[in-house]
Amino acid sequence: MQRKNDIGLAIRKLSILIKRDIEKSKIKLGIDTLKGVNGWAINYFNENRDKNIFQKDFEEKFSIRRSTASNILKNMEQKGLIKRIAVENDARLKKIVLTAAAIDLNNKINEDIKLREIKMRKDIDQKELEIFFKVIDKISDNLEVQND
Repeated sequence: MQRKNDIGLAIRKLSILIKRDIEKSKIKLGIDTLKGVNGWAINYFNENRDKNIFQKDFEEKFSIRRSTASNILKNMEQKGLIKRIAVENDARLKKIVLTAAAIDLNNKINEDIKLREIKMRKDIDQKELEIFFKVIDKISDNLEVQND
């Protein structure tokens, strides 16, 4: 039975279209080898570049175990995305610093996100967007209440 106005199906279809668009962009930008949490991690390190960020901060931010964080950071270091640099007052502590390549990559990703937002908002006026977000919030609230 085809359910024309099934909210879940409509959201799933939209999600798939967005994922496909992201995958096309990753190939176009030459970042299709970027896996898992790497993009999120680069953005996190970039947003906090004025602070000393350590592996422990990364673990807490992404709710991951020490071994998982260690593997991700080791992989990012091998790809030339980060450097771990000893801090002055304690050589055992290594702060995580993005490389120039990772900063450039982060800028490309953010620009791509902006362009996707423009594409998705095409021909949708402000009032329609307000209604859309209001409905999305209500659906989210409904599902959160049901899951309690």
